[in-house]
Parts: sequence; C-alpha cells; structure tokens
Amino acid sequence: MSFLTLDNVSHYYFTTTGYTKALDEINLSIKEGEFVSIIGPSGCGKSTILSIIARLMKQTEGEIKLRNESIINSSLNIGYMLQQDYLFPWKTVMNNILLGPKISENITDETKRLARKLLEDVNLSHTENVYPSELSGGMRQRIALVRTLITDPEILLFDEPFSALDYVTKLKLENLVAKLMKTYNKTAILVTHDLGEAISMSDRIFLMEGSPGRIAKTFNVPEELRNEAPFFVRRHPKYQPIFDEIWEQLSDDMSDETERKV
Repeated sequence: MSFLTLDNVSHYYFTTTGYTKALDEINLSIKEGEFVSIIGPSGCGKSTILSIIARLMKQTEGEIKLRNESIINSSLNIGYMLQQDYLFPWKTVMNNILLGPKISENITDETKRLARKLLEDVNLSHTENVYPSELSGGMRQRIALVRTLITDPEILLFDEPFSALDYVTKLKLENLVAKLMKTYNKTAILVTHDLGEAISMSDRIFLMEGSPGRIAKTFNVPEELRNEAPFFVRRHPKYQPIFDEIWEQLSDDMSDETERKV
C-alpha cells in the first residue's frame, strides 16, 4: 500500500488581476521508507509540492493521502528542513532542538535522552550547551536535522538543505542524512537542483517540467547505487549512464520550455 499519494493535484496562485497555474495534475505514489527526489527547472513548482505536503497551504484541486487518510485530517508528524537552519541565536543547541517538544508540552527525560542520542548520531555531542554562532554552517545544518528528527516525523521534506554549503561539507551531509533515513526507516522527499545529489541519495527521481509544473518522467535509481553510501555513488560505473539519461531529458524539457516562452 502506498504511504503517501498525490492524486491529480493542481494548484493556482491568485492575484487581484489574475492567476498563475503552478501545478498541473501531479500524480505521485511513495512507499514507506522510500527516499525520492524532485528535480526540474526553477519555478516548476517543486517547493510548492513540499509546502502542500507540509500542510502550509492547501492544493486548489486534487487529493493528498498519508497512509490512506486525507493529509489535512492526518495527525502524523511531518518534518520540514529548509536551506536555512533557522536556529534561534539566543538559545543553546539543546534548547533549539527541544523547541518542538516544548511547544507541544512534551519534554520528558526520554525526549532529552533521544536528543542526546541524535546529537551523538551526527557527531555533535559536544555542542549541547553552545550557541549557534559558535558553529559552522555544516554543524548548524546537522543541528537543524536533529531538531527535525526529535519530533519523530513520519515523513521528512528537504528543500535544498545543502545548497549553501561548501562541496566537502555537502557530501558529508548527504552521507549522514542518507544513513539516518535508513537507520530510522524514514520516508523522505528531497527537492534539489543538484542532479548528482538526487542520484546519490534517492530510490527514485521525479523530473518536473514547468509552466505549469507537471511530472515529465520518473527514473528508478539502480539498486547497485541505492546500496552505496552517497559519497561513493558518483564513482560507481552505473552512475554516469543514469546521469546522462536524466540530463538529456532535463535539457530537452528546458529547451522546450524556452521555445514556448519565445
């Protein structure tokens, strides 16, 4: 049974003078524990899909179900990690991590133990009592990941969380996130412009085209790549063929989009 389903989802942005159709009949089905990526040109609606799944906005048309229940009515937690870490500078690392449980009035000894375990998982146990300004960008993103995981979300949404980081730190975080998603059996959706990142981390990749945004094609990442840590995927002999296949389709779609606008 599908864990998350988008059925004919369309979305419009309205203004006082008209409207823009951002999404056109999006159909997706994601299995529990699956890691998928959404790629495509800027403005094709990738982040809009995440915002709708996160329940920050409601789609104009169509239906979204989480475990066969309308996502609007679902009580399941959804974690959302953005490009910026949004850590509060006046709070310690531990107080930032415990913000979600504090809001829900659910801070217990077990919650604190889990927070310390997650800090250990991301190799930042020593930062519990320091402030965000004392951390590097990569360390802050790891703290943001722990803050997202502490609420035990059923599904995690990643909106270009590594794009502002240097290349080495980015690769390390790809490895870390992929490992934690498997360790805790989390379902994840990654929006990214980095095709290599999408291939390295995903089980499947959804390629979107724009104006309005729709799914152009779905690619299954070879099992041999899914079994490798992201850091090593780019060296695997099966990496380049799927990269070239997706790149060709992406380039064709972007060329078609340019021609439509001319």
